[in-house]
Amino acid sequence: MSETVKNPAEENKEVVSRNFIEEIIDTDLAEGKYEKICTRFPPEPNGYLHIGHAKSILLNYGLAKKYGGQFNLRFDDTNPTKERTEFVESIKEDVMWLGADFGEHLYFASDYFEIMYEKAILLIKKGLAFVCDLSAEEIREYRGTLKEPGKNSPYRDRSIEENLKLFTEMKDGKYPDGSKVLRAKIDMSAPNINMRDPVLYRIARLSHHNTGDRWCIYPMYDFAHPIEDAIEGVTHSICTLEFEDHRPLYEWVVTHTEWEHPPKQIEFAKMYLTNVVTGKRYIKKLVEDGIVDGWDDPRLVTIAALRRRGFTPESIQRFVELVGVAKADSSVDYAMLEYCIRDDLKMKVPRMMAVLDPIKLVIDNYPEGQTEMLDADNNLENPELLTRKIPFGRELYIERDDFMETPIPKYKRLYPGNEVRLMHAYFVKAVSCEKDENGNVTVVHCTYDPETKVGSGFTGRKVKGTIHWVPAKEAVTATVRLYENLVDEEKGVYNKEDGSLNLNPNSLTVIENAKLEPALADAKPYDAFQFVRSGYYNVDVHDSKEGAPVFNRIVTMKSSFKLPQK
Repeated sequence: MSETVKNPAEENKEVVSRNFIEEIIDTDLAEGKYEKICTRFPPEPNGYLHIGHAKSILLNYGLAKKYGGQFNLRFDDTNPTKERTEFVESIKEDVMWLGADFGEHLYFASDYFEIMYEKAILLIKKGLAFVCDLSAEEIREYRGTLKEPGKNSPYRDRSIEENLKLFTEMKDGKYPDGSKVLRAKIDMSAPNINMRDPVLYRIARLSHHNTGDRWCIYPMYDFAHPIEDAIEGVTHSICTLEFEDHRPLYEWVVTHTEWEHPPKQIEFAKMYLTNVVTGKRYIKKLVEDGIVDGWDDPRLVTIAALRRRGFTPESIQRFVELVGVAKADSSVDYAMLEYCIRDDLKMKVPRMMAVLDPIKLVIDNYPEGQTEMLDADNNLENPELLTRKIPFGRELYIERDDFMETPIPKYKRLYPGNEVRLMHAYFVKAVSCEKDENGNVTVVHCTYDPETKVGSGFTGRKVKGTIHWVPAKEAVTATVRLYENLVDEEKGVYNKEDGSLNLNPNSLTVIENAKLEPALADAKPYDAFQFVRSGYYNVDVHDSKEGAPVFNRIVTMKSSFKLPQK
């Protein structure tokens, strides 16, 4: 979260660049407001987390770690309408996968329902809360507008005794859903509409994933959240900018519910990623309509989807660092995320050969029945990944577009009479080809020069092209999935007329007959590889079987994206 840069003019001093949140924390510590920093990530378990949440997770965890403090994972499960245990478990897995270690500090807002109820009673006794019988629509009408003040509820002046009785009866289930609410008594003429006697509790007979049917009243988020922070000893409640207008209410609640060490709310800018779908409502519809195969479909940017596609925690951590922490909302190009995964994997993973659109290559002058084992570096840039053996024989597979019977200008691969190098192997020269009844090339015939074996020291001549291959006899036949953006980037994410998604019909291409190096038969879920000249791939966790891996393309080899110069 911070960066240390050497000052060449003063070798023995360091200049530390801090984001504005760190500056606030530094000041609070210096003034003795807090002895130990505590931050939290407070998701509502009503869906899967997405890439935007990763920024909040890593920011809060990074601050706790930097200051030697505590990081909490707390579920804001105050709205049982959409909450499910499935989402709780997925969120826990995502947070741990990102490396944000919450240890024993796993909490649920629902564990504090009794305390919240007691604090609501305290507000009633202090004359700061009342039971209101207005309907939700009437409350909106009474609230007023940005230009006009609201007006008091006709129930605002109920006595403390009556409010205590009514609120207790609400808890005991005496009244139907929606018939009464508990509201704060603040100021119906406040310029900030959030302060115009906001609702604190509503009646809702809903079964809760954690508390079952124990409660029929549930606290509103703006009342519950500051109390949750205060109970846990959170010092800095870091949230996104849309909660800036809610901060006065946050402070009102922690002040009037009487906490010795009230937390401080700080807002930072959300991270908007271009041309991706992050809205839970839209993702839910994509799942229900069968357009994607679940919340972790690799075309989505939920954290589970990124993990399944093959993104690493380190690549997302790097992405969040590059985006930084700001006070103003801005958009980030999806290509930056792709840059981060390429940069992370290029030194980590072996570079293997895979032929996605195969045609057979027959070396006519290679001995029939002979197989030799060739040496290949797993990653030339990282010798620690060592080498492997690849079987080589008379019949191979090459990519269809690595041969042209009539070459286009500047074509440097195989065509009749041209010579190229087979990667890790020999020079071969195309002689002829066979075609099917539709005129498609099915077999390319060539000859090889045995003097040109890689590592032989041959210097007699050079070739302009190198192509990859796999041995026909030993090749693994595999399913490979090629992903593009789920949305049509030219049209944008949303249709301006009806708000629907502009989907890309080519977001998924499935290749059933890819031919891979035999070593890839033993690849396990989440194993990642570079397929030379094609991109980075990993083994799908759901659909792969032992000896029959399914590969997801994480990202293509290259992009026009470049990091901005500092």
